Amino acid sequence: MTEHDQDDASNQGPANAVSALPGTPADARAGFVALIGVPNAGKSTLLNNLVGTKVSIVSRKVQTTRALVRGIFIEGSAQVVLVDTPGIFAPKRRLDRAMVHSAWSGAADADAVCLLVDARKGVDEEVEAVLGRLDGVKRDKLLILNKIDLIARERLLDLAAKLNAAAPFAATFMISALNGSGVQDLRRALAARMPAGPWLYPEDQVSDAPLRMLAAEITREKIYDRLHEELPYRSTVETDQWQVRSDGSVRIEQTIFVERESQRSIVLGKGGQTIKAIGQAARIGISEAADAKVHLFLHVKVRENWADDPARYREMGLEFPRG
Repeated sequence: MTEHDQDDASNQGPANAVSALPGTPADARAGFVALIGVPNAGKSTLLNNLVGTKVSIVSRKVQTTRALVRGIFIEGSAQVVLVDTPGIFAPKRRLDRAMVHSAWSGAADADAVCLLVDARKGVDEEVEAVLGRLDGVKRDKLLILNKIDLIARERLLDLAAKLNAAAPFAATFMISALNGSGVQDLRRALAARMPAGPWLYPEDQVSDAPLRMLAAEITREKIYDRLHEELPYRSTVETDQWQVRSDGSVRIEQTIFVERESQRSIVLGKGGQTIKAIGQAARIGISEAADAKVHLFLHVKVRENWADDPARYREMGLEFPRG
């Protein structure tokens, strides 16, 4: 299958579902679940755990997820399409506004909404702001307390009571997205809440993100892993070329955009050692996602104020905020 074919297949959604897909059971159910919460609550880790493979990047850096990332899992006769939304926070810049708008639009379009809260941090100003807007989301709302292995049980129960008093949650789940505790119960509960209807994606599909977009995200994750302290949050990666070669391997060219020459020097590193290490780590991750040998070529370019360029937003799958 070519990259173009993969893109086409991955864009098959409800609007294109004319007849039941192969493997769809007679009692099939299918729907969308939005994962919302403040930055670093663990949404991407939970998404990957529920799906059973990596479909969303994970980083210590806040606001890593920028666009809506969909992961898909099947539990019994139900197909659940999970939407990992950007972390909700007080936006200050254009890119921030686009990410927050993307998060709330994902919640509005879902069949159920899960608020993920870092149990260690509890209810701070950011969580309170999210709770204040939940009343406007007319969907079934579930509360998920994450990182429960890092908090005393008494504090956990008090936190659950406080949050349920603040918003009308239909159910509360206590999990550790990292080690999987409680995740299987959550899977079954989400599946049970899906409306009756045919599956929306092929049985073996785990994400609707085109491979070239996932590849760019994997490289961005490796940049953050390597340069967590040194590199500002506002950097991005785009996949420029994706060529399937005659031996089945893939030749990929990507560009890393930064805003200043000093940042370019940081990404390259002394003698190019940093960019080499980033490339090696990214190549392994992309090879696993593409299930093919990958030849990865990275370029670093300075593009001042790239976060004000509408084209960069289209590449990230975000709506460009005007004004």
